[in-house]
Amino acid sequence: MAFRALFPMVFSVACAAHAPVAAAEQLAVARAQYREVALAWSADGVVEAARQSTVSAQIAGRVKEILFDAGDVVRKGQVILRIDEREAARAVAGSQAQVMRAQAALQNAESAYGRARQLHAQKFISQAALDKAQADYRMALAQAAASEAGAGQSALVQGYTAVVAPYGGVVAARLVEVGEMVTVGKPLMTGFDPSQMRAIVHVPQQRLAEIGSSPDATVSIPPSAREIKAASVTVQPAADARTHSTPVRVYFPSGESGIYPGMSVRIHFAAGKAGKLLIPSGAVLRRSEVVAVYVVDDSGAVKLRQVRLGEAAGQGEIEVLAGLNPGEQVALDPVKAGMSQQAK
Repeated sequence: MAFRALFPMVFSVACAAHAPVAAAEQLAVARAQYREVALAWSADGVVEAARQSTVSAQIAGRVKEILFDAGDVVRKGQVILRIDEREAARAVAGSQAQVMRAQAALQNAESAYGRARQLHAQKFISQAALDKAQADYRMALAQAAASEAGAGQSALVQGYTAVVAPYGGVVAARLVEVGEMVTVGKPLMTGFDPSQMRAIVHVPQQRLAEIGSSPDATVSIPPSAREIKAASVTVQPAADARTHSTPVRVYFPSGESGIYPGMSVRIHFAAGKAGKLLIPSGAVLRRSEVVAVYVVDDSGAVKLRQVRLGEAAGQGEIEVLAGLNPGEQVALDPVKAGMSQQAK
């Protein structure tokens, strides 16, 4: 009877002793190991359009029609706004009348000069009279040329009543209303080409040597995790004398959607390579101010250990600065590892 009573106790103790080991054996683990990773330096930047402009009035007049508004897509050469052309049309008509009058005066002066040459050849008029006829002809010729130039200018000005898009893009802002009086140089609309976007970041002087003269960069767009590889990077050959920082232009690949001027972005510059002690990011347990991992030794024992972490290294890994040695195993599932430790 005593043996029967003792056997269940021994059996339960043996099962309890083997329970954590069995649980630990079921844990997925990964070893902390040194690996060469790319170093990066990050800074905030602002998106702008590489090609953006403000269309202004080239003649004075009243706004007659507005064909596009902010946010509309415009093709190159499309009429975006019209200015009342009646005043310009009257100027063209006046210029044409002046051309006709100048042509008539030129014909008259040319005929008079021809007759004066014939009379001078027959000794009926003096040389002075011939010279005057010649001068009148040349003056009429100059007046005719001036009037034709004025008519051409009037026709050109009339063409300015239809304001056209200088290139295809998106209207960013409309600055006038229908019926508003505008003068020469008055801004009408602003627009940009969304296919040519870039980000501007100011790099401190001491960081320029790290990123090099032709740096590689990746742009992340918060708050999403979207990352875009820069098509090209240009370091401007000038620094701000007040902040001692250099503007760097980071160009996006052509046709990237969801990017517009004024956006805030995070730019990551490649700054060489270095060896770092890495573990999977999912193995980290965060509880308030405590950052720890569950370490699994070769016997299967699970222990919670506080660590100090560095920056994320990409591919779901993070750098460990202190608390782990190379080769030690960490549990990939902290919750399951915690339950295993409690079972012990």
